Amino acid sequence: MVLAAGLGKRMRPLTDTLPKPLIRIAGKTLLDRGLDKLAEAKVDTAVVNVHHLGGQIVEHVKGRAAPRVVISDERDELLDSAGGIVKALPLLGPGPFFILNADTFWVDRGGSDLERLA
Repeated sequence: MVLAAGLGKRMRPLTDTLPKPLIRIAGKTLLDRGLDKLAEAKVDTAVVNVHHLGGQIVEHVKGRAAPRVVISDERDELLDSAGGIVKALPLLGPGPFFILNADTFWVDRGGSDLERLA
């Protein structure tokens, strides 16, 4: 699951018109950086929750080949992190799952951190 529903208040004024997960760092969105790491770790499906300017995120992920993205729509009510996870549980299934914040990224050293975690 990729948490992408936040308001991005600390990044204003950038996030007045762009959701924080779609901010680009070195030419790539924060969201794509996380989704790419999931794809590299052989994750087939990622649930992405949306709220603030969520339509932009929905449109953005339509063009992704991997992982397949399923949207957990919170545009009617911001649920915070735990509430977003609880709402998405039916989409995530009964097994263990990763949780990534869409507004962060990391640099793997010596192999995939997600693969080691799995």
